[in-house]
Amino acid sequence: MAKKQFKTESKRILEMMIHSVYTHREIFLRELISNASDAIDKLYFRSLTDDSVTLKKDDYRIDITIDKEARTLILSDNGCGMDETALNENLGVIAHSGTLLFKNESEKPSELETIGQFGVGFYSAFMTAKKVTVLSRVYGSEQAFLWESDGADGYTVKAAEKSEHGTVITLILKDDTDDEAYDEFLETYRVSGLVKKYSDYIRYPIYLDGKEESENSMIPLWRKSKSELTAEDYNGFYKGKFHDFTDPAFSVHYNIEGAVSYTALLFAPSQAPYNFYSRDYEKGLQLYANGVLIMDKCADLLPDHFSFIRGLIDSPDLSLNISREILQHDRQLKAMAKSIEKKVKGELERLLENEREKYEEFYKTFGLQFKYGLYSGFGANAELLRDLVLFHSLAEDKLVTFKEYTENMPEGQPYIYYICAETPAKAALLPQTERVREKGYDILCLTEDVDEFAFKMLREYNEKEFRSVSGDDVGLTEEEKESQKAKSDENKDLLAFIQESLGDKVSGVTVSARLGRHPVCLTSEGELSIEMEKVLSQMPQGGDVKAKRVLELNADHAVFAAMRSLFVTDRDKLKVYANLLYTQALLIEGLPVDDPVAFSEKICSLMV
Repeated sequence: MAKKQFKTESKRILEMMIHSVYTHREIFLRELISNASDAIDKLYFRSLTDDSVTLKKDDYRIDITIDKEARTLILSDNGCGMDETALNENLGVIAHSGTLLFKNESEKPSELETIGQFGVGFYSAFMTAKKVTVLSRVYGSEQAFLWESDGADGYTVKAAEKSEHGTVITLILKDDTDDEAYDEFLETYRVSGLVKKYSDYIRYPIYLDGKEESENSMIPLWRKSKSELTAEDYNGFYKGKFHDFTDPAFSVHYNIEGAVSYTALLFAPSQAPYNFYSRDYEKGLQLYANGVLIMDKCADLLPDHFSFIRGLIDSPDLSLNISREILQHDRQLKAMAKSIEKKVKGELERLLENEREKYEEFYKTFGLQFKYGLYSGFGANAELLRDLVLFHSLAEDKLVTFKEYTENMPEGQPYIYYICAETPAKAALLPQTERVREKGYDILCLTEDVDEFAFKMLREYNEKEFRSVSGDDVGLTEEEKESQKAKSDENKDLLAFIQESLGDKVSGVTVSARLGRHPVCLTSEGELSIEMEKVLSQMPQGGDVKAKRVLELNADHAVFAAMRSLFVTDRDKLKVYANLLYTQALLIEGLPVDDPVAFSEKICSLMV
């Protein structure tokens, strides 16, 4: 019998379908099972209106048989079957979909949850098979037909014998090569694993090698009503599905119907995966089309600031064949991603409001992601995330939100103040905080590298600017400004001499308005702070970045009085004092000492 050519004259197109549309060859089994499920769907749907179809729903099944000796993998179903015309149309025309045609011609297409739509899934079989045969008999017909092909060169269709209705697909697997091993698909454990991975929620039982127990569970938990499910059901599903030993911090289960319909089941882990803050971590949600897994981690569904979320999306509006061509559905994915982001934020706000202790535990693990989200994208996500972040309050000695901070601000406080330090305890000891705290103003403690960068990006909250207590403007009153200026003018020659003694170590020396009992502190002027300098200096390209350091002296301290005296009597000794004070300020700020040996010698000379 002469071979028929594919009607698209498409050896090249078939090769593209096999090698480009599908990323992993293992999905051929998913595609064939989904086609079998659709064939059963058609017959079952017909039985609802046609009394001649006597099968009950429990009679339908899909069987997989492995024959290692013959190197065959056989998949059969007792669905509607195909006649000669259908075999030519569905398997002879690439990208023709009988399922899609059936769905379009149905009186109630919206009620049909068929899976295949593009008509290219069947050809994925050639990724693993050197020859494929399809033996099929339409329900109610006595005649069967056999379709055969060994690839893009063409196919044959001829009359055949088959005792029962339905379809049997036989794959003769390719021989192993040095680079590719096809024997894996002849191993029972491997095929069983693929069924559970991709087709666990196909609604008809799948039997492997004649076993009495089906390989698939058939009923997705997420398709059940929320009223049927308990917290234990969700927790058990999460731990089994995502291989976690702890219950999730929270779960979100919801349905959307509209232009894009889907079901979402989302979980926030209680503990971070071991590689969460590494480059190896892959974000993403599992993506299903009517219960069939089409992508294990769809990164486009999750923003980076919520990358810790695990879960799945199941949509009837996505085709089974989009894993490589996902961008074709960019609009649908964006709509889903926006909804997911909104739902996750809502659940986080609920947790923050109603279960504060639990939220704070969760925040200790994943709060850093929110801060990176504030900073990245030039503040594009600021409005979304700013009410989710927490910082330690020096006044209340606990974590607070921006909203809580501003609600507790005394009348007349001009800014939201913050200080950078390794810990809140160390922040409380820094001399820069003295005067601000004396006024009754609270200070937020920033302990992570990204914190100040996030604050710089936010700039303000509820029209209150963020200001570092180490910055060049902490909101002095006019009286304080005048007092500071008078003291600076009175001691301008002394300050100029100290700055000259320190050279380019500082950009300025001034009388401080922020110090109380401490003699000295180091601050910065301009946008780049000392803390940002520390962070950037640790980066490969940031070694030359320097903040404009300002040495601030307490004019009311005894040390300043001693320096004024030395300015008249012993300026050489005053230089030593100036360098000692500068080094002291470095140590307080947590910066490295320029010359530890010289510092030690100066201390010893004063002691002697």
